[in-house]
Amino acid sequence: MEPQHPWSRYVAIGDSFTEGIGDPEPRSPGGYRGWADRVAEVLSDQTEDFAYANLAVRGRLLDQIMAEQVEPALELKPDLIAISAGGNDIIRPGTDPDDVAARFETGLARLSSAGATVVMFAGPDIGATPVLGRIRGKVAIYNENLRAIAQKHDAVMADMWALRELADPRMWAPDRLHFSPIGHQTVARLVLAALNVPNDLDPYQPEPLPKISWRRARRDDVVWAREYFGPWILRRLRKQSSGDGISAKRPTAGGVREAL
Repeated sequence: MEPQHPWSRYVAIGDSFTEGIGDPEPRSPGGYRGWADRVAEVLSDQTEDFAYANLAVRGRLLDQIMAEQVEPALELKPDLIAISAGGNDIIRPGTDPDDVAARFETGLARLSSAGATVVMFAGPDIGATPVLGRIRGKVAIYNENLRAIAQKHDAVMADMWALRELADPRMWAPDRLHFSPIGHQTVARLVLAALNVPNDLDPYQPEPLPKISWRRARRDDVVWAREYFGPWILRRLRKQSSGDGISAKRPTAGGVREAL
């Protein structure tokens, strides 16, 4: 097999986004697939002796990711690292995006020091999202900081803010916090494009959404708030995390399709 990219050992770290929440797959470790697994599948098919680990755990805050995942990731000797962190911090009231970005940079500098290619993310535009749309400006400030950090440390930026397809509600899981399988597929294509890796992942070509009445939209918002947003707020008040008791789904570097 003629290698189509230079990487042979890929490690992904982060929170629920990288774990793959919203993209259920019973055959995958942990029961979720996600964009990181999809990227690994493509990279694995294009070179021999490829290994992949995913240390991400849902609900993790930035400092937890840096403390729990950075050094274990480096111990696996990757030549490609993907990191997404800080999103759970940004959506919490009272956090300063400049401060979060400064702490992110400390961890990124450590990852970059190992000589691996590092992929990082600018968050998506959540302006049309109920409730979370109110922090759109905060996300934008964080993204601008991240772009500067990526340039400073020669990291690869996967810019979800510029990915206008993510405005389609079908890109999102019912909780409106995580991507759907279609969304994860779209993000995987974004990452591979940022790495300049050719792939045959199908692009999303949706039919136009049917129009719904204002009354139906408000009813859907009420249901969402009751089933998803309310429990999320309750966990914050109780200082609980969706990741309590959860461990990394792929803690060691191994073959991508071994568990399938």
